[in-house]
Amino acid sequence: MNGEALQSIDDVRWVTVSGRGRDDRFVFAVRTTSIYCRPGCPSRLPARRNVFVFDDAAAARAAGFRACKRCAPDDVAFDAERVRLIRRACGLLDADDAPRLDAVAREIGLSRFHFQRVFRRMTGVTPGEYLRARRAERFRTRLASGATVTAATHDAGYGSSSGASASDALGMTPSRYRAGGRGERLTYATAACSLGRVLVATTERGVCAIELGDDDDAVIAALGRHVPNADLRRDDSALLATVDAVVALVDDPAAPFGLPLDVRGTAFQQRVWNALRAVRPGAPVSYTTLARAVGSPQAAQAVGAACAANRLAVAIPCHRAVREDGGLAGYRWGLERKRALLARERGA
Repeated sequence: MNGEALQSIDDVRWVTVSGRGRDDRFVFAVRTTSIYCRPGCPSRLPARRNVFVFDDAAAARAAGFRACKRCAPDDVAFDAERVRLIRRACGLLDADDAPRLDAVAREIGLSRFHFQRVFRRMTGVTPGEYLRARRAERFRTRLASGATVTAATHDAGYGSSSGASASDALGMTPSRYRAGGRGERLTYATAACSLGRVLVATTERGVCAIELGDDDDAVIAALGRHVPNADLRRDDSALLATVDAVVALVDDPAAPFGLPLDVRGTAFQQRVWNALRAVRPGAPVSYTTLARAVGSPQAAQAVGAACAANRLAVAIPCHRAVREDGGLAGYRWGLERKRALLARERGA
């Protein structure tokens, strides 16, 4: 080991090590034992003058240190421990009377900063985003079960001035959601396209649904299942330009699409959809790659579910998500359509 090339531990990281705190941004090595550890190691605390830090285990090994057998810094089991902690945190956040985020962090033995960092890495969303998503889910469940808007608002944990937050969570006012979308006006039109029939539906915010199918009955039924009691109005002439733009996108899915979208989904789903829109046409990516892109490398299955929940065919290009081996795992509008879209992007 070359002592001159080693970086002595700084004050901030020494506080973490000496306090048995957890931090996956560095490992520390001990000169007298030639061993490196992860912060939080239960071994006897070394003298600070003998402690050096490295950005990762590989750097520590390259400097001639070997892994500690007690904290096993190279062992993926550490991830299992973090999964256990985050599952416990999720359990606390799932409660109707969820505690404050700093209280959750204390309960699982992490600093608030480290809790935020680890939670986002493991789930793909921040604790605050997770809490808001669960609150919105409880709100939707209460409304669907027949609760009044006032009762559902209270039960879900929204404050008295949360009307805007509740509406954002649902994509419509709470009273309309409770009635299966009753009172919300969607204008739609259908047309022929190179993949069969296409339906385009819009709200005041923008295009909210693009459905592909074999006939008009199929695409209209798909829209109806999403908002069974909404005011659905067909207006082919009013949406002529919008439908033309969508048909052109189906023909050339690599082309830019400039129409405004009314995108509705959870925080995690929207992260996945944003990542999909950043994927280069003709270069499909795996669900695992997308999971890494949204900061949740272990959430490939959840990424697949988010792709399946997409209601905006081609505009949000979930057809660009494939299996690790390049195979086509599934597509809301049929594998043949997915295969055709990918072929068009490749110029085949």
